[in-house]
Amino acid sequence: MAEDSDKPKQASLVLIGMGPNMLTSMTEEAIVAAKSADFRYYEAYTAMWPIEELERLESRVGPIKKVMRPEVEQPEEILNLAKENTVAVLVVGDPLQATTHVDLQLQAEENGIDCRIIHGISITNIVTGAIGLSNYKFGRQTTLTYPYSNWIATSPLEILAMNRIMGHHTLALLDLDPTGAGTGKQQPMRPKDAVISIGLMIEKLSSGIEDINDNDSLSKLKKQAINELVATKFADWNVVLCSDMGAEDQSIIYTNLADLADFPGGNMNCLVFPASTSDVEEKALLRWSREEG
Repeated sequence: MAEDSDKPKQASLVLIGMGPNMLTSMTEEAIVAAKSADFRYYEAYTAMWPIEELERLESRVGPIKKVMRPEVEQPEEILNLAKENTVAVLVVGDPLQATTHVDLQLQAEENGIDCRIIHGISITNIVTGAIGLSNYKFGRQTTLTYPYSNWIATSPLEILAMNRIMGHHTLALLDLDPTGAGTGKQQPMRPKDAVISIGLMIEKLSSGIEDINDNDSLSKLKKQAINELVATKFADWNVVLCSDMGAEDQSIIYTNLADLADFPGGNMNCLVFPASTSDVEEKALLRWSREEG
């Protein structure tokens, strides 16, 4: 054992999954890897931990530098250090949940840097089982974004519409950055913000249905799905608000969009839009029914 400890550490990049919300959600392997790194970075623009939990982690593993979108998407500093040191990039949830981190892994490999992955618990692992919906019936997930200036994304509702027409549930993560720049002024979207964004998306989507290309079968299905979605009264859509999942004070609320804005949510929130449900799924959802915030 003494001989092993005398060996120089191999330079590498280690992408570490932090899990959700708190130190106890990290595996022992993840904590040991973070502690043994020469440099530690905390990626804080795709998701965040509470400040007090991050401080607890620092007390265990050592100083951690917070980085945002520019430092991760243009990772010269990280990669240059990893050529001669062990560099840990800590990511909330699982480190390969976002394509941003997959790209970082690929860039490391292209630069001849050994890249190790330590997986973590992600929101997609937790939510489906926690609320009682079948994991097999979830379709493509999406992110509800803030409206940036005059730009309003409609792709989240297009994904919801396609999932809905095929009988698939939809997991919608909520945006963290009202500016869209990913440079530091994070403000996790609240339920009332999500309702406002959805309303703006529906308004824009409704006005552009006729412009949707329907030259092939997939496009025709998409147009039909969007038509059916916007024809419904969106205030009546059933939705599950999941807040701070994985934490001791996690919250699950089954409601509709009309009442969603009345609930404050937590530090980190996401929504699940159920499609058609089985008897077991419906019974499971009813456990979380709430009338008002």
